[in-house]
Amino acid sequence: MHTNDAFSFLMAWAAAPFRVGSVAPSSSTLASLMTREIGPETGQVLELGPGTGPFTRALIERGVREQDLTLVEADSDFAAMLNKRFPSARVFEMDATGLRHLALYNGPVVGAAVSGLPFRLISPRRTRLILEGVFANLRPGASLYQFTLGLRCPIDQSMLDQLDLKATRVGHTLRNFPPATVYRISRIPIVKSYDWRYAS
Repeated sequence: MHTNDAFSFLMAWAAAPFRVGSVAPSSSTLASLMTREIGPETGQVLELGPGTGPFTRALIERGVREQDLTLVEADSDFAAMLNKRFPSARVFEMDATGLRHLALYNGPVVGAAVSGLPFRLISPRRTRLILEGVFANLRPGASLYQFTLGLRCPIDQSMLDQLDLKATRVGHTLRNFPPATVYRISRIPIVKSYDWRYAS
């Protein structure tokens, strides 16, 4: 981690603690855990709240092409930093709730989404808007990867049930400050109903 990144992150947290959610950037260990199921075959990747870019760098190291990255960052200073560091990526300076109203792609083509958003501090209404926007862009079978500094999935089970989503624990790392857990959020497959009248 760059010393300047830590300072920038601390200043952003001090200015807007409920938006940033952490006093320090994510560690390389957490970045590796967040991105371990993603690779060049994933194709387009959407990242929410990339901050100084630790997950972005990890995605590129995994083989994701920089031009296949779309970064959504609300903080203007972080967005400017990301534009300089990842010039081939698409950077949108915006609130992630706006994903529902912005056609980022020509249809649901995203192979994975990675989120650094502090959902524990985001209202249920805004959480729902963000999740609806993310999954409108994800292709079938694709997932959202979310980390939390808490003891359970930061998205309430009631919210997951409303949106037909499920959360699966991917892993935990103590080598982050504070320690973090990663979850995979994915759609629940629709099971076709069985009609006994047509059974042979």
